[in-house]
Formats: sequence, structure tokens, C-alpha cells
Amino acid sequence: MKQIAVDDIDLQLLKQLQQDSAVSNQALAEMVRISPPTCLRRVKRLTECGLIERQVSILNPQRIAAVLGHGLTAIVEITLDRQDSESLDFFEEEVAKDPGVQQCYRVSPGPDFCLVVNARDMPGYQELAQRLFTRHSNVRNVKAFFSLKRSKFGAEIPLSR
Repeated sequence: MKQIAVDDIDLQLLKQLQQDSAVSNQALAEMVRISPPTCLRRVKRLTECGLIERQVSILNPQRIAAVLGHGLTAIVEITLDRQDSESLDFFEEEVAKDPGVQQCYRVSPGPDFCLVVNARDMPGYQELAQRLFTRHSNVRNVKAFFSLKRSKFGAEIPLSR
């Protein structure tokens, strides 16, 4: 992977965009004290080199649940029977395809994976568990923790040098 050079202005842009990616180019340029054309060029470069992977809107799960019905978040530990590279890669690819899986981490030591999953309700979680864990012959152990309250949620990466 090619080394990407960033300066303090790039870091300021990344910090601001992590807080609010919907900010206008004009406002972003003012925040970091550069011209709007320079700002646009720099953000485009940061995106093209892969430092900015994508821009998303983060939804409030409590408010969405109030609109759509119930909401359930679980942190799930998965241990596989076979931990060879091919088996780990296969399982990781399978869960990554599922829309109910918000995050997937391959971890060590302990379980092989930690997932953050969302479902409409407990029957929805059971359906997800059947689809991803019970029917998968290599899954040895599943341990689910159900969220009672979200105290903090963030996606920002600290950018200090």
C-alpha cells in the first residue's frame, strides 16, 4: 500500500468531516481557513486515496424503533470449529453480506468474531441467528449480549499526531 502524505490541514478536514460529513464545502473551508476550491480539491484527494472510505448518515436507533416498531441490538461472540484461513475468510464474507450485521470484527484471543447486529425484535434476531449461525456447520459457539441502552456510539478515529 502506497504511503499517503497528509498535513495538518488534511487532518483538520478529516476531523471536521468525521463530525459532520454533510457540512457544505464553503463552511468546511471556513472552519479550516482555506479557500473553497482548495478545500474541494483536498477532500477529493483524501477520498481518492482511500482515507475517506464513504459518507453515511448515522440514524438514531431509539427514534427509528419508535417509528418502525421495536429495535434490538446485540453484540455476538462467535467461535468456529475450524480456524484455518479459508474457514475464517468464508464465515467473515458470509456475515458481511447480511444486512442485519452492522459490524464484524475478527478478534483474538477468545472468540473468533465479535459482531454487532440489529434486528426488529427477538423473533427477528432468532431468524438472523438461524440464518447465520445455526445453519453454518462450522459455528461451534454463539454468545449474544443484548443491549439495554446505548450509552455512547461513535465512528470517529482519533487523528492526533
